[in-house]
Amino acid sequence: MNSEESASIDSEENPGAAMYRYRTDTLVDDRGEGPVLLCLHGTLMDRTMFDPQAAALADEYRVVSYDLRARTDRWQGPYDLDDLVEDCRVVLDALDVDSCVLAGMSMGGFVAVRFALAHLDRLDGLVLVDSMAEAYTEEERAEYGGLAEGARGADRMPLEMAEMSADLMFSERAHAEQADLVQHWVDRWHTYPGDAVAAEIESWRTEPGVLDELDAVDVPALAIHGEEDQSIPPERARRTVDALPQGRMELVPGAGHPSNLERPEEVTAHLRDFLAEVYE
Repeated sequence: MNSEESASIDSEENPGAAMYRYRTDTLVDDRGEGPVLLCLHGTLMDRTMFDPQAAALADEYRVVSYDLRARTDRWQGPYDLDDLVEDCRVVLDALDVDSCVLAGMSMGGFVAVRFALAHLDRLDGLVLVDSMAEAYTEEERAEYGGLAEGARGADRMPLEMAEMSADLMFSERAHAEQADLVQHWVDRWHTYPGDAVAAEIESWRTEPGVLDELDAVDVPALAIHGEEDQSIPPERARRTVDALPQGRMELVPGAGHPSNLERPEEVTAHLRDFLAEVYE
């Protein structure tokens, strides 16, 4: 790197955000051309969880997904949802994207609604996949705190924790009919540094909800939710949709928490219809 290039780097910028600015191509999948759909993955997942949607939609749209901090070499905490919102803004800037439809699954949705509140001018629409805008209860916070503590300090996420997470996240139907899909993610999770998982959970575990602020998010909004989601039951997504001025909801029969993986064709069809409405 020459001195002129070096001078362009802000050494005071948060290194987590900086990696998205200067190493964008190593962290981002960017497919297709046209209006942009930017996808944010959920806890324990990574950018590949949106591969089925990218493969199907890249014929009409530019579909972008990236690894959030927990799946990068900047996984160390503490960081919070506001930090992840800033990361998202940096990704858009690095890709020269002025505005997009922003889709977030679970934790990615927590980030997406907060991005909407902070940067509404960058959004053409909002999609929440198995997510919500309300806070977790004190009991849930304690349960997730225990989960984080169980991972903290471990060389990798304990196998029993990965299997327990799969039991919670995937539907009974998926366990019976898509066992290879479930095992694929269990094997993946079992490689994560324990502290990366703990920091990821802590980034959202005690965050306050933003349900009462959503009247300001006056853009087309869609919630896609697995009917069998145990992690975030559909009624919690319904409350989020009801608080959004242009919100509507589509239930995915037989799907658990990662509905876009369990029922990719149905979720992709809902996304395609929504994108056509936004960009008609």
